[in-house]
Amino acid sequence: MGTSTTSTSIPATEGAVETRGIEPVPDHERRGRVRELLPTWVAANISVLLLTMGASLVINNGLNLWQVLVVAAVASAVSFGMVGLLSVSGKWGGAPGAMLSRAAFGVRGNYFPGAILWVARFGWETINAVTGAYAILTVLHLVFGIKANNVLVVVTLLGFVACTFLVSGMGRKALNLCNKYSTYLFSAISVVVLVHLIVTMPWSDILHKSPGSATLMIAGIGTIAAGGISWVPTGPDFARYLPHSASGKKIVGTTVSGAALVLIPMVLMGGVLAVSSPSLANQNTDPMSFLGEVLPRAIAIPYLITALIGMMLINSLSMYSAGFTAQTMGVKLPRALAVSINAAISLIGGLFMMLVAKDFIGQFIAFLTLLAVSFSAWIGVYAVDMVRRRKLAVRYDADGLMNTGRTSRYWYTGGFCWQAMTAWAVALVAGLCFTKVQWFTGPLATTWIGENGLGWAATIALSAAVFAVLPAPRENVPATSAPAGARQPVEVG
Repeated sequence: MGTSTTSTSIPATEGAVETRGIEPVPDHERRGRVRELLPTWVAANISVLLLTMGASLVINNGLNLWQVLVVAAVASAVSFGMVGLLSVSGKWGGAPGAMLSRAAFGVRGNYFPGAILWVARFGWETINAVTGAYAILTVLHLVFGIKANNVLVVVTLLGFVACTFLVSGMGRKALNLCNKYSTYLFSAISVVVLVHLIVTMPWSDILHKSPGSATLMIAGIGTIAAGGISWVPTGPDFARYLPHSASGKKIVGTTVSGAALVLIPMVLMGGVLAVSSPSLANQNTDPMSFLGEVLPRAIAIPYLITALIGMMLINSLSMYSAGFTAQTMGVKLPRALAVSINAAISLIGGLFMMLVAKDFIGQFIAFLTLLAVSFSAWIGVYAVDMVRRRKLAVRYDADGLMNTGRTSRYWYTGGFCWQAMTAWAVALVAGLCFTKVQWFTGPLATTWIGENGLGWAATIALSAAVFAVLPAPRENVPATSAPAGARQPVEVG
């Protein structure tokens, strides 16, 4: 499946800064390689918070090492499997996920799920900015003995956000280059940490720990998978430069492999470290300082610097996609400048979390839970729309995606696809009913689904089911065009 070859796209420069915005990429500019996705999804998971979450599986959920391994493996396969599957639509349509979503929800209806995805992206970037700033503060303390104060908090957070804004603003080429070398750097330092753990950890205690319950394993899978689910709507953004001939199976496999190479070892390392430092699971204010306590300075400092680079890239990838979402929502700015909106909000939110809020990890877990539900309602609808397009070999229409008026192919009824909007709204409300966080408990949170943290899975299933059983929407095809359901000779693998 591919984008139409109409001239809606503005030629992108081949310079260092990517100038292309939400307009679909024409065929002659599709020079990407599937292997470029590997460092992208490696970089998207280089976060020390995975260590904290792995420790939480041991301390709070009572799981043993083997259960932590299973949880991490299943969570990475499920969440980034979805990222990979929906990324395939990027090479079909050559546009960002937020833009292709217009084909499912309608050019006006897309504003509603788009707004929620945009707000959720603000929160995700704020969490990453705070974590990055804490990493800088910890390095300054370990190397120079400088203790944190409010002025230093502001300076470090501002510096972190500015760096992520710069990299994300430069675009695809800069991100690919940074991701490539950060993968090498992270791999090297991870081997050093692994050797240290093998030599120093009390393996007899670790390997003979009693197992936890299956219920808490399932809940752990949901918690770890939530981070991956947050990347699902942005998957097409990084696949839109791939040619139509790129293998869909390779896209999925490369995406899952890149994520698993980092996610599984880091969650497992967190579980191992929790045995010698149980407080790792309860770093309510500063999630970084524990590394200076459980690792020798010679290892902790380079590991923190590597993690800092990783978190900067995570935020850069997120802001890169956020620029597209902003443009899709009607922000009349070039992509590089549209990113500044998210940068400003993450700076303000980060200052609040670091200077006012106290329970960082508690807020982080609550945010991940709500994030997974809000994204899941969109995922179910989008996935069904993809299946229908593959079955009927119906192209994404570049002109229709860019046109937000009545003549758009995706105008449906008044600009809304009522079937998609209904499925999305019903699933979103139901998902929140199954949700329980620090400051919110849904009426169905005590059910089996709620207790096992599977609200996100129920949300995906419900949105997909409702959209699938409702009458299939009819695209607004001009009289001179082929019928919406007509088969076309396009590659859809």
